[in-house]
Amino acid sequence: MTDQYGRQINYMRISVTELCNLRCRYCMPAEGVCKKSHEDMLTEDEMIRAVEAAASLGVNKLRITGGEPLVKKNILSICRRAAAVEGIGEVCLTTNGLRLPELAKPLREAGVRRLNISLDTLNGEKYAYITRIGRLEQAMAGIRAALEAGFEKIKINTVLIGGFNDDEIGTLAELTRYYPIDLRFIEMMPMYDGGDFGREAFIPYTRVLEQLPELESVEPDGGVARLYRLPGALGNVGLISPVNAHFCAECNRIRLTADGKLKPCLHSDREYPIKGLDFEQMRRVMEKVIYEKPAWHGLLDADNRSHAGRNMNQIGG
Repeated sequence: MTDQYGRQINYMRISVTELCNLRCRYCMPAEGVCKKSHEDMLTEDEMIRAVEAAASLGVNKLRITGGEPLVKKNILSICRRAAAVEGIGEVCLTTNGLRLPELAKPLREAGVRRLNISLDTLNGEKYAYITRIGRLEQAMAGIRAALEAGFEKIKINTVLIGGFNDDEIGTLAELTRYYPIDLRFIEMMPMYDGGDFGREAFIPYTRVLEQLPELESVEPDGGVARLYRLPGALGNVGLISPVNAHFCAECNRIRLTADGKLKPCLHSDREYPIKGLDFEQMRRVMEKVIYEKPAWHGLLDADNRSHAGRNMNQIGG
């Protein structure tokens, strides 16, 4: 289905939980989030019904997110059932990687084809700082488990933060020389404001190009990242710029929150409830959400905050 601006919407990101086993400083408060009642959240059957409704409108790619989706007890069942929905050609999942040592192979067997793993630093002390409660060795063990499980594609998502990890751009990019992964630097978006980051933290994607002049441009893969490669590397370096060079004109996605709200744009305050609806009702709401998807997310920078109305963990990264 196309929206009113002619964009083909074929991608849905679905958050299965707002909870997480980390407390990243750009995402959520140190104490975590208030756990909502079970009755307020989508059931597994409702999630799959939503996937079926989306697929009937042309959505063929699904990304499972959180919070941290791997803390969801029935995550394997959700992935397996979603992958079996007629019309869904690809199920991907975004995770912090901590539970991958035990779940990577079962996820692959459940039909997950691609993984995105969050990793903002290769320094143990800095990892503990940015996540508040995590250990770097846990994340690295998860990445190794993902590589061993044989996913079709593994991407590392690194939020680019001035004064925190911009001195590690080269070190992080070096991972692509030795492993068949894509390392994607993502501009930090002005969403959650816990007071941890000032204006200097919001640096543009061009900082990567300045520090790595040897990067060679490669053909895009259909995603939103500008792709480059270090000479002789096994994987790519991707640059994602939602703030300084937004890609709204090519956006092909809608989002579904764990409490059953459809969002036409990550940064929009417009939400459309679908919890409790049957297939046809969900389908009608999705038609409206897709058609009324905004042209762009509006100005985003250190002085202009997102209008999302939620923290990232409550939407799905």
